[in-house]
Amino acid sequence: METQLELARQNRVTALMQRVAEDENMAVDQIVRQVAAGRIVIPNNPARPGQKVVGIGTGLRTKVNASIGTSSDICDIALEVKKARVAEAEGADTLMELSAAGDLHAVRRAVIDSTSLPVGNVPLYQAFHDSIRKTGDPTRMDPEYLFDLIEKQLSDGLSFMAIHCGVNRYTIERLRRQKFRYGGLASKGGTFMVAWMEKTGRENPLYEQFDRVCGIVKKYDAVLSLGNGIRAGAIHDSHDRAQVAEMVVNCELAEIGRDAGCQMMVEGPGHVPMDEIQGNIMLEKRMSGNAPYYVLGPIPADTGAGLDHITAAIGAASSARYGADLICYITPAEHLALPNAEDVRQGVRATRLAARVGDISKYPEQRETEKMAALARRDMQWQDLESLLMFPEEARRIRDSRAPEKAETCTMCGDFCAMKKGMALFAKDIGGDKQAPERSAAAQGRGA
Repeated sequence: METQLELARQNRVTALMQRVAEDENMAVDQIVRQVAAGRIVIPNNPARPGQKVVGIGTGLRTKVNASIGTSSDICDIALEVKKARVAEAEGADTLMELSAAGDLHAVRRAVIDSTSLPVGNVPLYQAFHDSIRKTGDPTRMDPEYLFDLIEKQLSDGLSFMAIHCGVNRYTIERLRRQKFRYGGLASKGGTFMVAWMEKTGRENPLYEQFDRVCGIVKKYDAVLSLGNGIRAGAIHDSHDRAQVAEMVVNCELAEIGRDAGCQMMVEGPGHVPMDEIQGNIMLEKRMSGNAPYYVLGPIPADTGAGLDHITAAIGAASSARYGADLICYITPAEHLALPNAEDVRQGVRATRLAARVGDISKYPEQRETEKMAALARRDMQWQDLESLLMFPEEARRIRDSRAPEKAETCTMCGDFCAMKKGMALFAKDIGGDKQAPERSAAAQGRGA
């Protein structure tokens, strides 16, 4: 029986890898090698059949995660379901359900049932939420309840979990010794775990019993995402000793977990100035053996509140360019309020666009679509252009709302259309076929 179960599991994993290869237009054996090396993960808990198959890691398209969830001020399951559906409709690849108030089991199940995306969460949220509800004191959380909760949540069909294993006595001591932070602690789960450790004087059970965590997550073929509970909440804290100490621990744990047969991701910051993003990703890849990197934002400025989906998109494009594998979106409501459905829509769109910008730099072979879009725009073939765009409905809405007198132009320039005049002047020289050949080597050698 055990042999049959293992064979069924192997067949299932093989089918998942084949699907990823098809979606990414890559050879199956290449996906197989990268999965075996721990450089690609596939969050797909078999307890939830029918969910979307998503590969995350080396050589693949940069993926986008959308996070939703209730708060103590706004707790509306219908709203969270709506946000989940908007995230999927707008092209998010994964979803994190991060509720911190209400009936958390009910919220989680409702969200899982509303989407085909792989769903993840942070189990510490419910562990501390339930401890507060039962005892009034989060520092009285029972570690055994935390482990039971991780298994319970995975049995509901979660495919990945952000688990704060790297917040340990060593990393807390680094934080204490540096004495100051501009952004304080930005992680809810990390902050509660630090409080629990300080009150009890005990080591983080998720770190102390890391093999147990891996065993539970592995049982469900889920992905263990090593949360960064001491990430920087301000760019002036970026790469301080506390953050770097946790990063080192998480990268070590990624290798340990991988050796134990568990799918592993490492989570990254956070607030990071642009000039540090490349180095941050290089460090994670080098220290973890190229484990997939799940980047939160990052946010490269602290003054963009209200438009932080744009702030973060700037950081996300750079992150994708330098090797981040999964990027958590930021919405316009970040730092200000719980996101609504429209915030989710704008966050997913901005992050998808940022990931695309990074990918066409990281993978030059993906630029063919950009070339065809440029040709369609040059030739004022609006329907052809629309079919190539990431957001065709939005482009059509804008164009239709300000329709030109002459259908071939747009109201930006009207009769002064540079494209139209230019093609009339130089049609023989620059028109050509839409599949225009690249300049010849000889022409390039002449400085053409």
